[in-house]
Amino acid sequence: MIRVVVPGAAGKMGRMVIEALGERPAEARLTAALERAGHAAIGQPAAIGSDVETSDDVTAALRGADAYVDFTAAVASVALAQAAAAQAAAGGPRVAAVVGTTGLSADERAALERAATQIPMVLSPNFSLGVNLLLGLVEQAARSLGPEFDLEVLEIHHKLKRDAPSGTAIAIGEALARARGTTLDAARCYARAGDVGARPAGEIGVVALRGGDVVGEHTAYFLGPAERIEISHRATSRAIFARGAVRAALWAAGKPAGMYSMRDVLGLK
Repeated sequence: MIRVVVPGAAGKMGRMVIEALGERPAEARLTAALERAGHAAIGQPAAIGSDVETSDDVTAALRGADAYVDFTAAVASVALAQAAAAQAAAGGPRVAAVVGTTGLSADERAALERAATQIPMVLSPNFSLGVNLLLGLVEQAARSLGPEFDLEVLEIHHKLKRDAPSGTAIAIGEALARARGTTLDAARCYARAGDVGARPAGEIGVVALRGGDVVGEHTAYFLGPAERIEISHRATSRAIFARGAVRAALWAAGKPAGMYSMRDVLGLK
């Protein structure tokens, strides 16, 4: 039985993580629900029938936890990871971090990596089993098909999503780039407009669409001479991300400090 903290507990993903914890009562339980100071949820039950009240006391929450599951904003994710790392560095409990926050800047990513020198951290843009299988498939396909095939990524999300391209689309692009012996930063094209000329060899296009209530769709395109291959994943409920994150928390609790991925959790090579 692991003790889990959920920051952003009143948000959409926070509520889903709490529900996912409730599906595994023999393995995990909610011990603290966090929200920012002044939030209307402070002092209220974290869920209907729950005896855990939402709080803004990060120190107390981390002191009594084995893991936390974080789908908040980048600044909040960094602050929480730094608090957990400081607790471990001071000889307190080492709390595993499961972070699904996307839209991280290079500095924010570096801050999380520094925190992971003190605590185990699973950082993933997507906690879906299917997406993590897809990442392996697209890398294998790009490596097998070779440079004759052009590589493009298309992602679609709901109109309220703030970052673009999505973290998952970037992860797909990175997998494609690895297969080609390069980096996404070196090969990417995030927008085309006007007279852009012929497509450069080795370019990896990543396109983001926004609208409606789409949970998340991602497709990798392999466009070759006289044939095209598409590898897609479509999510119809955010519950898959919450369940995957809880699975990651169960795996990470008690692990040595370090940065891990969902592929580590699932044992995927």
